[in-house]
Amino acid sequence: MGNQLHLTYFFLLLSFIITGSGAYAHPDFTKLFVFGDSYVDTGNLEEGSQPWKEPYGITYPGKPAGHCSDGRVFSEFIAAWMGIEPPTPYRFRRWRPIEQGMNFAYGGSGVFYTSTNMSAQIDLFEQVLEEKLYTQDDLNDSIALVANSGNDYYAYIEKGGSLLDIGDFIISVVNQLRSNLQRIHNRGVKKIVVMELQPVGCLPAFTIPDSYEKCNDTVNVLTTIHNLLLTLAVEELNLESGESAFVRLHMYDAFMSAIKKHEDETGTSDILRPCCPGITSNYSCGEVENGVKKYSVCTDPTSAFFWDWVHPTQAGWQAVYSVLRSSTANPFQREFWGSF
Repeated sequence: MGNQLHLTYFFLLLSFIITGSGAYAHPDFTKLFVFGDSYVDTGNLEEGSQPWKEPYGITYPGKPAGHCSDGRVFSEFIAAWMGIEPPTPYRFRRWRPIEQGMNFAYGGSGVFYTSTNMSAQIDLFEQVLEEKLYTQDDLNDSIALVANSGNDYYAYIEKGGSLLDIGDFIISVVNQLRSNLQRIHNRGVKKIVVMELQPVGCLPAFTIPDSYEKCNDTVNVLTTIHNLLLTLAVEELNLESGESAFVRLHMYDAFMSAIKKHEDETGTSDILRPCCPGITSNYSCGEVENGVKKYSVCTDPTSAFFWDWVHPTQAGWQAVYSVLRSSTANPFQREFWGSF
């Protein structure tokens, strides 16, 4: 009888350990909601746009698939980090599985005046919630990835914005991004990961004047200002929420380390040169005029870090992901959030 009681208590204790705490019952997040731009968009851009044309997708899946790269983009590596399939793009929600979240990102987006903006993406997210496609339990098991990779600044310059006033504009961009993060959190997503700006001055669009030999330090200083303000915004959001609900991904340092690592591993001497440039700066990868290709493609995309004027190759994203994974505790698992 005594032994039976001991066994009963043992199994009750075991049952409590397994089911009594959410951290044990569901150790990791099971859904990913993605907001932002082409660095994380996996197919929301309309067919006929640049990433739906050759040679995009040449590495994976072997044909154009709406990814602004030769293959996978950053959000797909994050999904792998979580151990889930990449979330379905919003435009395909009626035909593809949505159990693992949804991708609302749209190439070219910023927080302000771009082709679309992040506020519109959050509107779509709210519509999806109103349609009861996800429950609060689903949101409790989810995490949001938010990318803002510089489109606001490109649009600002293209529309004649003054460099003398760009400091004020950076403040307004970060403030709006902060509001967007808060809005996502208010809709029930408990954990939000926001990407810092990458070293924009190292993108081929900014290194072409120097024959891809060096990064543009002036542009990178402005990038650093954005990231410093974003750091403050995230700290404020965590203080206001009374919990550690927001975290930054250190994209600037990850890019710089990954570029150097990829250069060393591949032996590429001009690591800042894109694999698929336009024949001049007036043309882009995939552009065709009167039946004539106005771009060239490198022999081996896996040896290149950058794909076109502003996007990494799949190999480039793999390098960034590898740096983050080796240097950062995984913010896409629950145990991370209990550590700070």
